[in-house]
Amino acid sequence: MIRLPAPKPDVMARRDAIVAGLRALLPEDGLIAETIRLKPYETDGLSAYRQPPLAVALPETTEQVADVLRYCHQNGVRVVPRGAGTSLSGGALPMEDAVVVGLMRMNRILDIDYPDRCATVQAGVTNIGITNAVSADGFFYAPDPSSQLACMIGGNVNMNSGGAHCLKYGVTANNLLGLRMVTIEGDIIDIGGAHLDASGYDWLGLLTGSEGQLAVITEVTVRILRAPEGARAMLAAFKSNEVAGACVDSIIGSGIIPVALEFMDRPAIHACEAFAHAGYPLDAEAMLIIEVEGSEAEQDDLLGRLAAICQQHDPISLKVSQSAEESLAIWKGRKGAFGAVGRISPDYLCMDGTIPTSRLPEVLRRIGEMSDSYGLKVANIFHAGDGNLHPLIMFDANDPSSFEKAEHFGADILKLCVEVGGCLTGEHGVGVEKRDLMGVQFAEHELAQQRLVKGAFDPGWLLNPSKVFPLLEEAEVAKAAA
Repeated sequence: MIRLPAPKPDVMARRDAIVAGLRALLPEDGLIAETIRLKPYETDGLSAYRQPPLAVALPETTEQVADVLRYCHQNGVRVVPRGAGTSLSGGALPMEDAVVVGLMRMNRILDIDYPDRCATVQAGVTNIGITNAVSADGFFYAPDPSSQLACMIGGNVNMNSGGAHCLKYGVTANNLLGLRMVTIEGDIIDIGGAHLDASGYDWLGLLTGSEGQLAVITEVTVRILRAPEGARAMLAAFKSNEVAGACVDSIIGSGIIPVALEFMDRPAIHACEAFAHAGYPLDAEAMLIIEVEGSEAEQDDLLGRLAAICQQHDPISLKVSQSAEESLAIWKGRKGAFGAVGRISPDYLCMDGTIPTSRLPEVLRRIGEMSDSYGLKVANIFHAGDGNLHPLIMFDANDPSSFEKAEHFGADILKLCVEVGGCLTGEHGVGVEKRDLMGVQFAEHELAQQRLVKGAFDPGWLLNPSKVFPLLEEAEVAKAAA
């Protein structure tokens, strides 16, 4: 079971004074401290764990964020940054003595620069909100996590989110040009900007994926791209997970890079078809969604070559969408997959390990063996092209033994990812979910070096301190930060 550090007695004793001090820094309705109103902030997408925070600050400007962080720094109060709360790793899980800094009111598009192909937005703008702002002019923002209707760009930067189309366009880090951030001391710092590359050290690379442990990001400058002429998706159905995995490896090995290459197994296919009615093949054990884009001629050429590769793996069926409506239905099923699986299981854990694509058949086979061993069903839905696995382990949260088995099952999957040459996380982050598994991938001296980086930005370990690193005692934290 995941544990959080004990609350600081001195902070809890000063709760009323801290609330009053923060309230004076924010607009009239900018601080939440009432017990009942704190309930929506007690968890994120990893909803098996809950803990109400001390208070929730809702700033509207970077300057207000700076005021809140400066106050918390001066008073030794922990801070948990939060966007939409869609994190599946517990990245926004609060602590009893922490102030949640919610950025959802910072939701303005600040600038759109078409000649330089970039947009600057506040951290609370939704992922899809960026594309919606530029789509009428023929542009889009490429990273597209399944939660893109709700998730916010600040959280995308903190977790280095990807999505179905990251195979061609890359993840958040590949589409990021600049950040405005606030340090724990309340200093406002700009990194990068509306130009191709930032000078000096790669601070963008360091901050992207840092999970709110180094600073609070308040503004983001992203690349926007010209929308393609068109796109079409193809469904390829197979008789086993292993055969579908081998087909993925063949596609990547061929040198063809589809814009998306997604995998779904039988439980996922049935759940998503019941939800979206997209025409998924219900007799298949596994299915690939393969999308290409470009001119009509380019689409026809790529789909023909991909169909030939799929034919080498004896598919049950091949279906190419013939209209924009058919493609939308195909993606409606995939984008709604996590919700659709909720129709067949009361609860599930969504894992996020990444592996070399050549090991996909072996890993899928071993996940199936683990499923039998633990007696828990699993639905596999993931970004197959870049090896980013998202097995959904089904369990019943009302049964403590079922939850415990699900956690052990998930840990074994992540250990397997590392064993075959992959890593613990692809786009969901470490948070609290994978925190105690960091020693599986990193030696203690490697973790110590990473803690030194954390300590350089946040000497008091006030920013999201219970995440990413296996918990140390307070004296060890101080030593690590020294």
